[in-house]
Amino acid sequence: MNNHISRLNLYRVDKKYIRDLHNADNRVISVSPQINKDTRVFIGILLLLNNQNYVVPISHPKSKHKKMKASADFDKIFNRQGKLIAVLNFNLMIPVTKKQLYPVNLTINKNDSLEEKAYKDLCINEIEYCRRPEISKKIADKANCLYDLCTTDSGYKGKSRCLDFKKLEKVCKRFNEKKKSR
Repeated sequence: MNNHISRLNLYRVDKKYIRDLHNADNRVISVSPQINKDTRVFIGILLLLNNQNYVVPISHPKSKHKKMKASADFDKIFNRQGKLIAVLNFNLMIPVTKKQLYPVNLTINKNDSLEEKAYKDLCINEIEYCRRPEISKKIADKANCLYDLCTTDSGYKGKSRCLDFKKLEKVCKRFNEKKKSR
């Protein structure tokens, strides 16, 4: 199993690309400005078994997440004080190339609003947690393991919660070929 991780970063993903993925599998999470999801971030880049890059969506924790235990397709992110600040939905990870990714600017500027500063501070806490060596290894291992469980005849019971990774990889390839031909 290939557990390569380049230094984990936070990214936004091309909205047109997400739309294409969503058209292939409606469980792909939205980044639509109409529903205030255009600031959604993903963590990556994770290089999985078939040399395809993936990113994992980060979501705000809901009350149900406090009771949930880490599993093959879910994990939690904590701040320095041990408070739950986000969750990782490995079952919703998506294939990407660097062309579809936009790094999140975490530099806090004096002109940022209080809301922007708070958001950047939250993102900084999320990425600091995920970059810890033992955590970044765990993230890569979990992504690779889940990918393997979902793309083989493993009998994994949680497969129905996961996106169709192979199908989405074809969408990724088509999207990039379409972009090249323009």
